[in-house]
Amino acid sequence: MASPVVTCIALNSDEGPHLAIFQENGFEVAPCDRSVDFFNEDNLINALKGCHAVIAGSEPYTERVLSSLPDLRIITRSGVGFDAVNLAAADANGVVVTTTPGVNHHAVAEHTIAMLMAVGRGFPDQDQRVREGRWQRIAYPRIMGTTLGLIGLGRIGQAVATRAVGLGMQVLVTEPYPDMDFVENWNIELVDLDQLLTESDYVSIHSPLLAETRGMMNAAAFRKMKKSSVFINTARGGLVNEPDLIAALESGEIRAAALDVFEKEPLPVESPLTKMSNVLLAGHVAGLDIESHRDTLTMAAETIVALRNGEWPAHCIQNFKDSKWSWE
Repeated sequence: MASPVVTCIALNSDEGPHLAIFQENGFEVAPCDRSVDFFNEDNLINALKGCHAVIAGSEPYTERVLSSLPDLRIITRSGVGFDAVNLAAADANGVVVTTTPGVNHHAVAEHTIAMLMAVGRGFPDQDQRVREGRWQRIAYPRIMGTTLGLIGLGRIGQAVATRAVGLGMQVLVTEPYPDMDFVENWNIELVDLDQLLTESDYVSIHSPLLAETRGMMNAAAFRKMKKSSVFINTARGGLVNEPDLIAALESGEIRAAALDVFEKEPLPVESPLTKMSNVLLAGHVAGLDIESHRDTLTMAAETIVALRNGEWPAHCIQNFKDSKWSWE
């Protein structure tokens, strides 16, 4: 039998522990041209022809893409988000979709806190003023003693909460299924979303992107926030109505924003967000530190090998919940 073929489209996956895992288990690793725009469906289809498995980034696995790849059997998402994959189409085409849970929550939490601290103390505008010779000493609010509102208290939300408590912040949380031991141990206050938006100085969202959460941060939500508040999103761009956020920033309904994810990625350079001095931007890298990157690639490769060997790592699998899947 010919060796199964896998390719690695996820960011910075040209080297790492996954390559040895594939080699040791008889996989052929197809090269990946990093100059290609994989957000283009035709390019993605061409790159995956003949591949049985892929370590995926956030490129779109649409019905058209999946139906054009009869050999593809596994999409292993590098990270925990899988909203770029059409799960119904994956089911219909016999493609199992997996994620790598539990390996990058500390990376996302550190990135969230870094953005909170930076925007809270006036960056990127502080940096830009010095570069332009505008030597202005402006006072910004102290972060210790302020209130952080977390929308979502899963692994990432919990990791952010512990760091915020260490900074001397009060933490409010809205979460439908809270870990009550964690809540009590870390002196966290559970509130509804309206109270969280009204009372928080910083609002950071850590919810999955679902039909009911898409666009949940909209004009009505931003109107409830303090004019002095800061909004942070290191989760998914689709959770936010971007035009409403832009309007809230332009009108002064909120003070600033820190964004790692966007409705359209890569963020178009003509977006008004790129021109705002009270907005800090990053390119969907919150979950990417050296340690999490290594562990993510290891888990992704081990998941693909396990599925090829007839095992079923259920904690990683996002579809085929009620039906059988087969490599063949």
